[in-house]
Formats: sequence, structure tokens, C-alpha cells
Amino acid sequence: PCREGRQRPGSPPGPSRPPGPPPRGAPAPPPRLVPAAPAPGTAAASGPESKDSCPAPPSRPTPPTSHPGKDTVIVAKVNGKELQGKPTFKWIKGKWLELGSKSGARFTFKESHDPASNVRTLWGRGGMGARAGGCTGPASQKAYCLRRDSAASEKESDTAGGWRRQRETLTSSPRGGPACSPTLREVVEEENKKKKKDDDDLGIPPEVWELLKGAKKSEYERIAFQYGITDLRGMLKRLKKAKVEVKKSAAFTKKLDPAYQVDKGNKIKLVVEISDPDLPLKWFKNGQEIKPSSKYVFENVGKKRILTINKCTLADDAAYEVVVKDEKCFTELFVREPPVLIITPLEDQQVFVGDRVEMSVEVSEEGAQVMWMKDGVEMTREDSYKAQYRFKKDGKRHILIYSEVTLEDKGRYRVMTNGGQCEADLIVEEKQLEVLQDIADLTVKASEQAEFKCEVSDEKVTGKWYKNGVEVRPSKRITISHIGRVHKLPLEGIGRAQLPSLKLPRISALPPEPPKIHLDCSGKTSENAIVVVAGNKLRLDVSITGEPPPVATWLKEDQVWWDMPYALTFPSQLFWVFSATEGRVRIEQREGSSSFLIESAERGDEGRYTIKVTNPAGEDVASIFLRVVDVPDPPEAVRVTSVGEDWAVLVWEPPKYDGGQPLTGYLLERKKKGSQRWMKLNFEVFTELTYESTNMIEGVLYEMRVFAVNAIGVSQPSVNTKPFMPIAPTSEPQHLMVEDVTDTTTTLKWRPPDKIGAGGIDGYLVEYCVEGSDEWIPANTEPVERCGFTVKNLPTGAKIVFRVVGVNIAGRSQPATLTQPVTIREIQPKIRLPRHLRETYVRKVGEHLNLVIPFQGKPRPQVVWTKGGAPVDASRVHVRTSDFDTVFFVREAARSDSGEYELGVQIENMKDTATIRIRVVEKAGPPEHVMVKEVWGTNALVEWQPPKDDGNSEITGYLVQKADKKTMEWFTVYEHNRHTCCTVSDLIMGNEYYFRVYSENFCGLSDLPGVSKNTARIVKTGITFKPFEYKEHDFRMAPKFLTPLPDRVVVAGYAAALNCAVRGHPKPKVVWMKNNMEIREDPKFLMTNYQGVLTLNIRRPSPFDAGTYSCRAVNELGEALAECKLEATNYVPQRWVTLIGASQVPPGL
Repeated sequence: PCREGRQRPGSPPGPSRPPGPPPRGAPAPPPRLVPAAPAPGTAAASGPESKDSCPAPPSRPTPPTSHPGKDTVIVAKVNGKELQGKPTFKWIKGKWLELGSKSGARFTFKESHDPASNVRTLWGRGGMGARAGGCTGPASQKAYCLRRDSAASEKESDTAGGWRRQRETLTSSPRGGPACSPTLREVVEEENKKKKKDDDDLGIPPEVWELLKGAKKSEYERIAFQYGITDLRGMLKRLKKAKVEVKKSAAFTKKLDPAYQVDKGNKIKLVVEISDPDLPLKWFKNGQEIKPSSKYVFENVGKKRILTINKCTLADDAAYEVVVKDEKCFTELFVREPPVLIITPLEDQQVFVGDRVEMSVEVSEEGAQVMWMKDGVEMTREDSYKAQYRFKKDGKRHILIYSEVTLEDKGRYRVMTNGGQCEADLIVEEKQLEVLQDIADLTVKASEQAEFKCEVSDEKVTGKWYKNGVEVRPSKRITISHIGRVHKLPLEGIGRAQLPSLKLPRISALPPEPPKIHLDCSGKTSENAIVVVAGNKLRLDVSITGEPPPVATWLKEDQVWWDMPYALTFPSQLFWVFSATEGRVRIEQREGSSSFLIESAERGDEGRYTIKVTNPAGEDVASIFLRVVDVPDPPEAVRVTSVGEDWAVLVWEPPKYDGGQPLTGYLLERKKKGSQRWMKLNFEVFTELTYESTNMIEGVLYEMRVFAVNAIGVSQPSVNTKPFMPIAPTSEPQHLMVEDVTDTTTTLKWRPPDKIGAGGIDGYLVEYCVEGSDEWIPANTEPVERCGFTVKNLPTGAKIVFRVVGVNIAGRSQPATLTQPVTIREIQPKIRLPRHLRETYVRKVGEHLNLVIPFQGKPRPQVVWTKGGAPVDASRVHVRTSDFDTVFFVREAARSDSGEYELGVQIENMKDTATIRIRVVEKAGPPEHVMVKEVWGTNALVEWQPPKDDGNSEITGYLVQKADKKTMEWFTVYEHNRHTCCTVSDLIMGNEYYFRVYSENFCGLSDLPGVSKNTARIVKTGITFKPFEYKEHDFRMAPKFLTPLPDRVVVAGYAAALNCAVRGHPKPKVVWMKNNMEIREDPKFLMTNYQGVLTLNIRRPSPFDAGTYSCRAVNELGEALAECKLEATNYVPQRWVTLIGASQVPPGL
């Protein structure tokens, strides 16, 4: 509204609220968006201002136009006059993505407040145009909105709604009311005409219409919110009229989402789905193609193409693009930094001037960025030299240090992170100086020493001695001392002749006195030497005396640095005025002293300093050697000298500069190549210059670095070593043997090593050594890849030992050496008969015979096989002979192949022979003449004769079986019976038995048995059975209760059981009754009878189940009755609570 009390057109009349602040307790109205100031030369309104003139119309942030490679700025202003508190603002991108300090380095948001007009201005700056990159897809068109959250106006409508209501009010003008400014009216009329003229377009750009035409119906709401479209109904009508067919992507069936968000350090997967799995696909980040690596992992799952980004950092906050043929899809990835929380906040401190102050705060992450503020002003390192403070980081702790605090340093200090803040007060007070021991009156004799002494509360306070109102200065007779809090004035050789000098009339000038330097080197390590730690403040205060006041000149290495003091003389007193040079190194002059200051000592400040004081009466010179100690330089020449399977030896040299302090040791770190995380190798300092690092992974590239440590601290890291890979040599080659020997050569063969490792194997080297010598001669200079080698040009007749080593990038393996030396000569024929052929070789009929017999001899010998002095039958026996063995082969062995074979190996007149005995066996025949020789009692004697054919093998035993003549079922009686007879026992009387016997040899049991021709009949004897006479006992008895029913008191709701025991024969019938009424099939009761023990289970009894219960047992001889009383209560007795526990008692009991 233009003024208070004005109503909107069409609204019902009502009383207008008088102007002024809202009533107490009423919710504050929402803030209004105020437009920016008009451009120069543009009138804000026509006509003079008055109380009824309209205020500037509220406006929303204008959608900016972004250009590739340039930043975009969005400005909004909010009128907060009617707000009770400070509102909070949030920037939102698109529909859901909140922007802020965790959105990466591209966006910057600021806020300012004008107290005069109570208008808050907000700026949003970001590389939006650069991120768009000239793209035409959805990624290049984003909607940015500003949302206001205020505790005082949560129930009010949002800012956009208020803006629309105010605009409607401004565009309407009731008759007779005061008119708005003509400029505003013209603007409103222009907007109305433009709206009528282009009603169909709804103010939506053409490119957005194209985007809507190609989008799904479910995406309409998201696109409308993204591009600020409020008239959804009009947009849907326009789309319905267009009736444009949705264009489907030929390459993508599922595209990337417009934006993704991930926390720093986590991984994220970007997934697209393509129509053809054979189509080539490329991923781009900010226009640069992404190559696969450990960070970027590509996956193909069917038609899905997945890009996995591991361990996301702020560098991954970028625009990503997928290209398939000529089609593209885009997205943006936002990486959020985790909030840095404050673990241990600042604490209030109260100190005195000159004290050392450390204010520390602990945060949740190492290396986090924090901001220090004092009284609302940021504290920076650039201002630390002026304010004399410094910052220090110790892991998660951040420390603000004042070496000597002053009154100007007091105030309220604040530490801010992106996850919180904390505050504390620093109170600095002046020390109240107290005199602990006052000057006492002295009475001394002439020529004796007198000493005045006093003690004050502060050690740093300097004092002045006065005699009759005149300052006492040091001289040869007077020495003024200041040790700690004690100040002394000794006077030596006091005589009466000196007393009248005190009564001399006052003169206007003092006699000349040569200048004197009173130098006190506190903390000195040698004569006039001072040690200071680099980075600390140094202050040299030198007392100067002389008349007239001398001029002090500070020199370093005969170079004049500063000529400081200027002397001014006044009639009553002498004043010294000095102009100090500002900077890190400066001079301060006071009356009677000259001070040399270095704010932050550096290594170049070390040297000898000379102070020279001069006046007309003379001069004095003193020298001070300033020694600056610092952390040492990094170690030099750091290198890896050797590596192994999981270890490496690191060597380095000490640093050239040890920091002025002896080195205490070294700290070492290592990491995998490409990683940013260094791992400490030692926590205690290492004093040697060689270190062996272990527990590394073979085949992985590593880098190492070294730190030097002295009493001051730890140096900067050394230069990283060259990447190295822990690789171990292979194990020794296996099964080294001699394959062939001539008079000048030897052929060796072997197998690869059992363990090769990640370094692989490049080849093998062969070396030999003549027996009796220690010199190994290489047989090959280049490694051979195959597992065999012929050593040539060997001396004939010599005995030589050979060895083979494997070679890879890590070096030589352990050698594989022959156990016996090899004689280099021609080999005589020699048959090496295998052990199993030195005895009779037994095979079964039908199996194949395959005999491999090695031999040696050079040149190749002649091999002859014979049987019984005649050559073997070539139709049955196949012989194959090579240079080193002969093979005797028969496909199917027969018993005729049994016999002795002779093998002969001959070279000229040298011959060697061997005999091989072969036996081919088969199953034996059945035993003969199986007879039952004798039968007595239940026993039978069975005898038989051995079989005619033993199968060319020894009979090892017999298997005996029996069968009843009635059933003819055979049962084994004996196995592996060695004899040709046996006695069968435990036969059944009255039965008649047959017997059969199998023979057994090397091949097993015979196929057919030998069956007995006669039988063994077991005859019954005449035995009669006479039963015993006995009198049957009468076990019948009437029912009798052995255990009666006891009275019971139960708790309602708990299961109860009534138990008793009854005895009777025949088994009595049991009937349970309640109040003399029989209990029949009632699910509340369960009756059991287990061997006379009767149980009645009552399920969750209630007070209505109380009464008299009885159990009646009845049989033909009588009956018995047992009764008990049952009570059900709603409380639990105390002894029950003790037994079952209070936790088991239901509530209310």
C-alpha cells in the first residue's frame, strides 16, 4: 500500500490499523524485498515527496544473464524495519540444492546491513557462466532463488507471495485515492499491455518451451520451479494445444540427473543408460576427457554405463558431460565439506601486562581453516608484526600466542569455523607495584662501605636512585645493581673529606664524564653471547651513562645500521628524544639506555653486534654476539640403496645447517605413489643415517622422505625419494640335472623357481667351477629364458661343478648347485635298471606292459632285447629306443609273456646287460574234491584239494561258505583260510548243510567254487522239556492315594497345578471334581496321568476358580477320594517376590 490505512481493491472494508510498531506479542511481518537504487539519471518518482507518496516498489532478484568464462552476480535487498530480530537467508539452486560455504569455491555469498535505513543487501557471486560452458542442455540453465527464514515470521507467507500481493496493490488505484508516481504507473501499464499482447507465451522463453516439449509429464513441475514459472495451469494448456510429439533420444534411454551432491571424502556413481551397448561413450569433466584411473572407475553393466568417483575432493566439484555419438547429457556435481566442529572452546583469561598468553581451541579435523577475530575485527598474519602476536597449529589445536601482552590486547576474542564458533574474554590489568622491603637508614664509619637495599614485587621494574633530589649515576665508586626484585646501591670508601661536597651550592652544569656502557647479558652461553630462537622476539636493553649524554650507534660487522638519539638540553633538566625506525628490526632510545629490538628473529640476523657510545669526553664500545637457533634444514641426498620383497634400505646425509643446535635424530615417512597420505615410520627419533623400512607390499611404488630434529623442532621434509618398488629376487631354480655330457660340452636342464614374485624373471645365468677351485666362471653373459643350456669348450677329463641362478629386476636369486661334480668325457654304456624291475615284475592278464629303462653311453649305443637267447616276438612286443632310454611295450599281456628277458647295450667292444623277470598272472581255478569228512554234535569237518591251475601265482588262501539245504542261502564261514581243511561249528540241530570253497591268489578269488558232494546232517537228541509248577500271585488291589492333595494358595493370572499319586490294580479310573462337580472338557483345565502321578493344570486361575477340588479313583475293588482347597489372590506374598524377583511380578499385584 502507498500509505497506512489504504485497502487493496476488492477487499472487504474494515478498520485500518494506525501507524506505528505492531502490538507486543504479535508476530512480526515478513521482510520486504527492496529494489536496488535507480541508475544515475533516472528519476525515482515524479512530483515532490509527501506522506502519502508511495514507497519504492518491492522487487525480486532479477534473473541474470551469464556468459561463458565470467562470473555472475545476483543482488537482493530486504527491508527489515518491521522485523524484531535478525533474519537468516538461504540461497537455493534449482529445486532442492542449498548453496553455502559447503558448496565449493565457485560461489561467494555476502551480506551487509545499513543501520540508517535498516535495509539488508545480499550478494551472490559464482562462476555460473563458466560452469555452463556454452552448453545448450539443461545443465546450462539453472534457477537461483533466495529463501528467507525468520523466527519471528514463520507463520507468515513467503517473500515471493508478499511480493505478488504488493505488486497487485500497487498496480490497482481506487477512485478518489492518492495516485502513485507517474513513472511507476507507466511501468505498470506497459507490463499490462505486454501481458495482453503476449498472453500465449506466459513470459516463458522459447528455449524453455522446447525443453518442456521434450520432457516427461513428471518433469513439468521440476522445470517450472527451476525456471520460475508460476502459472502452471496456463503452461499445461499451452502444451496441450501444441500437441508436439515427444522427441526421444536415439542414444540415451536414461540420462544423468541435473545435479548430484556428495560429501567430501565419499564416493559417488554417475549412471546413464544407452540404447545400444556397442555405442562408444566418453566422459568429460569441465570439457576435459576423463581417463580411467584409481580415482575414476568406469563400469559397463548391460546397457548401463557407470562412472565411479572415489574419495571426492573440492577439485571434483565441476560440470560433467557424457557424449554418445552426437548426443550429450550434462550434470553438475557439488562436493560438500564436512563441518568443522569445535571440540574444546576458548576460555576466559585474566593476566597482567607483560605476561605470556596462549589462547587455544581444539577442532574436529586436522588442517581445518579457522578465523580469529578480536572485537569483531579479523586477525591476520599480516597484522601480527604490528600487534605482536602469532598463530600456531598443533594437530587439531589452534593457538593464538602473545609473548608480552599489553593493555591494547584486551578484548573479546572469537574463533569461527564453518561448523560453529566460540568466544572468550581476555582481561589485561596493570601490575600494582608494591615495596616489599623499604630503604633503611644507615649509620656507618668513615672509610667503610655503605649499601642501600630495597625489594619490590616486580622483577622487570627498573628503578632510579636519588641523593638529595639528584639522580645517582653509576661511577667507579658507585655500582648500581638490579638482581631480580632486589635493587642495591653500594657506596665504598666514604670519608669526611667527601661530606662537604654535599653542601656545595647548586651549579648549572655538571663536570664532563666519559661515556660508559653497562652491559648485562642474561641467558648468555659465552662471554657477551645471546641465544634466541628463530621467530621469537629479541630485545637488548643497554644502560648508558656519560656527561654530556652520549650518542649510541649500533653496528653489525662494521656496518652502521642506525644513528638514533637526539639530545635536547633544557635549563632545569636534560631530556633525550629519540626517533625509532619502524619495522621488524628497530632501535628504541630512553633516558640512560638504548634498546635494540628484533620482532621475529631470522637466521640472517645472527652475527656480532657492536654498540658504540660517544660524547666529547670520550667513547665506549661493547660487543654482543647474537646466535639465532632454528629448526635444521631438511636432510640431503635421500635415496633408496636396496630393496627386497617387503623392505627397502633408505640412506641420507645430515643437513648442511643444523639450526645452531645438535641434531637429536630423524623422523621418517613413506607413502604410496599417487597418494597424499604419509605414514609415519618411527615415533621416537632415529639417530642413524640408514634405515630399513619393512612391511611394504611387493610390486607397489613407494616414496619416502626424512625430517631432521633438534632441540628447537622438526625441519621441513626432505625431497621425496625417487619412486621405488619392493621386489625380491626369485627363489633358486628347481631340479637341476645333467642331460648330456661329451668330451667338451655338458647340457644342463632345470625347472623354474617355486617363487617368482611380482618382479617376474628375466632369465637364468649358468656358472661352473673346476673342482678344487673357488672361482666361478660364467657360461653365458646374457640371461637365457628357457630352462636348459649347453656349456661348451670344457676341458676333457676335468671334474666340474655347475650352478644356475635366476635373474630379475631385483637381482640374482640363490644358486641351484649340482651335488656331485661332472666328469667331462665320453660315457661308457651303462644300464640304469629301475628298482622295481630288479625283482620279478608281476602283471595281470589283459593289462599292458610298459617298461622304461634308462641307460647312458656316448655315442648312442646299440640296444638288443632277447628272451631265452632268441629275439623277442615283434608281433607281440614293441620296442622303442632313444639316446637315453629304451621302452618295452605289450598292449595286452598274456601268460605266455612270462619269462626272463635280457637287455643288452653295446658300444663297439663295450657292453652292459641286464635281466628282467616278468610274470603274468590270472585268477586260480576252483578247489577239487570238497568233502564233509566228519560230523559230531553241531560241528562238521570239511576237506578239499588245491586247484589244478593256480593262475601262475601262489595260492594265498581259501574262502569257505555254508548253506542250509532248505533255503540254499550261502553264508561265509572262513576267509583267507591257509589250510585245505576247516571245522565248521555252531550248526543248527535238525538242519542239513552244503559247503563250498573258493581259492584266492594275487588276482583275487576264483570265478567258480568247489562244492561239497555230500552234506552234513545235524541230528536232534531225545530231550523233553518239563515246565516248572508255580502259584500265580494276586496283584489286585483297591485304589489308594499315596500322596494326598495339599491345600493351595495361588496368585491370579499365574498357572497353577494340583498333584497327587494313586495306586491300584486294575488301573483305576480317575475323575477330577470342583465343588463336587465333575470337571469335563474345559480348555481351562488339563488333566494328566503318568504312571499313577495325577496332575490337574489350571491355566491362569482367577478368583472365580477358587473352591474345593477333589480327585476320585475307582476300580472294581473300590474307590478312593482326595480333596484340597484352592484360593486365588490378587497380591504376591513377599516370600514369592524374593523367590521369583520383583521384575517378574505383573503391575498392580
